Amino acid sequence: MEIQLPPDLPEDEVRDLRGAEAERAKDLLQAGSIVRIWRIPGRTANVGVWSAADATELHELITSLPLAAWSDIDVTPLARHYLEEAGA
Repeated sequence: MEIQLPPDLPEDEVRDLRGAEAERAKDLLQAGSIVRIWRIPGRTANVGVWSAADATELHELITSLPLAAWSDIDVTPLARHYLEEAGA
């Protein structure tokens, strides 16, 4: 996920959006929707592992982020690995 805000967006609006984004992301972390998240140094970007029942729920979770409209998001669906299910 990489955020690309318009350069002409007023600084106070940027500050408010970033604050709202941080609060929503914390809520998603606490709810278990975001399982892990890493930032990419030198960029306004991150890589996260999310948990959702299906693609529709994942879409709803991602678009609930205040900065989603200005984000370039790539999604790679993952399936459980049999070794993990076997308790190995």
